[in-house]
Amino acid sequence: MRLTPDWFPFLSSDFARLGVSADLVAALNARGITTPTPIQAATLPDSLAGRDVLGRGRTGSGKSFAFLLPMVQQLRASGRRQAKKPRALILAPTRELALQLHESLVPLEKAAGLTSTVVFGGVNQNPQARALATGVDVVIACPGRLLDLIGQRLVDLSQVRITVIDEADHMADMGFLPDVRRILATTPSDGQRMLFSATLDAGVNTLVKQFLHSPVVHEADSELSPITEMDHHVLRVDTDSRTAVLADLAAAPGHTIIFTRTKHGAKKLAKQLISLGIPTVDLHGNLSQNARTRNMDAFHSGKVSTLVATDIAARGIHVDDVSLVVHADPPTEHKAYLHRSGRTARAGNAGTVITMELPSQRGEVRTLLRQAKINATSTVADTGAPILTSLAPGQRTFLSPAEAAEKSGVQPKQEQGPRRSKSGGGNSGGRSRSRSGSGGRNGSSSGQGRSGGAGSRSGSPSRQGHEGGSGGRNGSSGGQGRSGGSGSGRATAGAARAGTTSAADFSRNYRRSR
Repeated sequence: MRLTPDWFPFLSSDFARLGVSADLVAALNARGITTPTPIQAATLPDSLAGRDVLGRGRTGSGKSFAFLLPMVQQLRASGRRQAKKPRALILAPTRELALQLHESLVPLEKAAGLTSTVVFGGVNQNPQARALATGVDVVIACPGRLLDLIGQRLVDLSQVRITVIDEADHMADMGFLPDVRRILATTPSDGQRMLFSATLDAGVNTLVKQFLHSPVVHEADSELSPITEMDHHVLRVDTDSRTAVLADLAAAPGHTIIFTRTKHGAKKLAKQLISLGIPTVDLHGNLSQNARTRNMDAFHSGKVSTLVATDIAARGIHVDDVSLVVHADPPTEHKAYLHRSGRTARAGNAGTVITMELPSQRGEVRTLLRQAKINATSTVADTGAPILTSLAPGQRTFLSPAEAAEKSGVQPKQEQGPRRSKSGGGNSGGRSRSRSGSGGRNGSSSGQGRSGGAGSRSGSPSRQGHEGGSGGRNGSSGGQGRSGGSGSGRATAGAARAGTTSAADFSRNYRRSR
């Protein structure tokens, strides 16, 4: 790298004093990163010197740049890329994390003149194979797809000089360690290896002993170290009020992530929140990669401020301004609680973590928090409770379900049309079918149109969607088809619009609608 006067201000930065080159410091500065985190300050001198490193730090502690910076700086200093033979490999447990790592790598590789690609399953492998065939310096990969490509001889790891295993404990939790061992066995044994993890369980220790050579061990912001900016609370709710309480919290300003145990639960809760007027996207294993990317882009951009996710996606969500994490379903074990909660209070920001507790879950939640060494405040909560605005302050905003669905990128649920009457005993001379009642379709017609005869369905409405008047379709026609008043068309009154409401108003509306 040739120094120019533009780099001089960066030569005295904290990163520069650790050995990071000026152009990479400038790339970090452009992203607002000016001060190393504890894990970065601890590991960078050794990793930049080419030593094997074992770094332990909690989720959100800045581990990514602790290995990306030395990797880029060393790759630039020697070697050149070859077709199908990358020079560096980063293994990640989920596609979301792999994409986040790539996003962090891009400004650094541009400064250094390097190239990279991301490899993961669930998408067509051909674009990945073409990128590898062209030649890249860095591959960021999930183990399963990478092994597939190795088996097809579409990638050769014999020239890998630097290998990184990120979120190694999550690899172990997901059963990926056998695949990781097979991959590491194909890389040169004398290359540099760095392993970063929030915990060092038995499986991770086995990996360290087998593949790292006299690693320098650094621990900063460990899993059990307290985060003073994170507040933990338990809300004791009943089954009937659970969804309304979640909606009240999600309607507050700021980014909110809500975790469920199952894919079905995530999908169902997202639909419920949208139906209550809260734009929401979900993230779980049943989504295609395009859907995952679209939903995460909407959440990152702020178009949608509520994300419902499963545990498997927790490690791949990196948004610095998440102010609230809600465990709609308490996780099954304490490590999952810590990883979920680590989505907030990132980059020095404060955050709140709330666990929803049903009466049957009291003992389970108590054990969970004890194992996680968390002291949480427990409060009985219902819709409209003051504790909700205390934990998630600000005016609540609810849209109409159709507007919430549009912002969430989903099609609003269409009402089914009325069934045809099997009886011809109506006042109509032909087909006779209609719905009558407030909020439905009301008509009086003669001829072959849709009419309210004796053979039609009528009676009390099952849906009340009006406010100060009928919100359905009202018409009186004397001809064929649908008409409203003296003209043809549909007349709609009292359409719901976006607005703000208090927690008490929301509580009353929710109870009235049930």
